[in-house]
Amino acid sequence: MPHYIPRSGNSLLLALMLGSTSTWAADILVQRTIGMELARDVVNEAVLACRKAGYQVSAVVVDKDASLRAALRDDAAPRFTLDISQRKANMVIMGGTESGAVVENRSDIRNELNQIDGLIMLKGGLPIIVGGYLAGAVGVSGAPGGDKDESCARAALEALEDRIAFSD
Repeated sequence: MPHYIPRSGNSLLLALMLGSTSTWAADILVQRTIGMELARDVVNEAVLACRKAGYQVSAVVVDKDASLRAALRDDAAPRFTLDISQRKANMVIMGGTESGAVVENRSDIRNELNQIDGLIMLKGGLPIIVGGYLAGAVGVSGAPGGDKDESCARAALEALEDRIAFSD
């Protein structure tokens, strides 16, 4: 026995489907994330800023989901600095602010956060903000102290400030 929907049922079904398209549209999110070219230039600028200051470092940029977008290790920087840089950047994504601010504000759970794979509570990670949204983060490691790592990350973001600001 064939199954069919009466003509009036088709109209009702169509009306229900079309009437709910605004609900469907809310299910699609438009999000900002850092592109490859800008990520590459941020790590390059960070490494060069530290090199100019006499430090051999690594720099990593992750996107808003903490996925690796770009990484660069200077010639004499220890290989472990790549991992530390990424963990600093990941902390920025998790905390939504500079890694140094997380260190200062959440020292009560420092040991617990350091046990989470991919995170580290050290200075040297900064957010990359585009149009008021966290689009990614940069982490730097290898200078003698997180404050110096952070200075190199900040120098990179300042050098590319116009590109970041107009990426919106």
